[in-house]
Amino acid sequence: MEKTAVRLEAAARSSAPALVLRPWRPADAAGLVELYRDDALRRWTSAAVDDAAGAVRWVRDQQRGWEAGDRYAFAVIESQGPGGAGGLAGHVVLRNVAPGAGSAEVGYWTAAHARGRGVAPRALGALTDWAFTAFPSGELTRLELLHQVDNTASCRVAEKCRYALTTLLPAAPPDHPLAGHVHVRERDAGRTGPAR
Repeated sequence: MEKTAVRLEAAARSSAPALVLRPWRPADAAGLVELYRDDALRRWTSAAVDDAAGAVRWVRDQQRGWEAGDRYAFAVIESQGPGGAGGLAGHVVLRNVAPGAGSAEVGYWTAAHARGRGVAPRALGALTDWAFTAFPSGELTRLELLHQVDNTASCRVAEKCRYALTTLLPAAPPDHPLAGHVHVRERDAGRTGPAR
């Protein structure tokens, strides 16, 4: 899949600008360090970006996923109007994509300054729609969203995007000290964007 040709959009809302989802670029690394200073973001994500070199590595990892065809990561940008690029508002990813597997995993995070404006459900809805249409018919039929059980915001995002809670995962210390939820979205379950 040619990453430079992929650009997804999520419509504006009365209280929030439109979103543009595009592959991560080297220039995005500069803003990542500041975003990763947020304790809430660090609590819910497994990657740590502590400095400029770490941010460059993180962006390169996202780009390598596109090249390998197993991870499709998008920077989520808040639009500032016609043709105008706004600020980095988050990240959304389709990962663990394997030919013939039929399923993949989605993940996301939202920058502290963008929380509470529907960024996560709109970005996840756009990614879900894209994932179910970008691959040959029948190749990708199931998406899973995993999160720690006490991440209630992720439960709300999953529900808004019609990902049904299907499984309670046991804790698996040290990487996963608490239980987790698995939410699932099936391809044939109708429109995949967030509920209105």
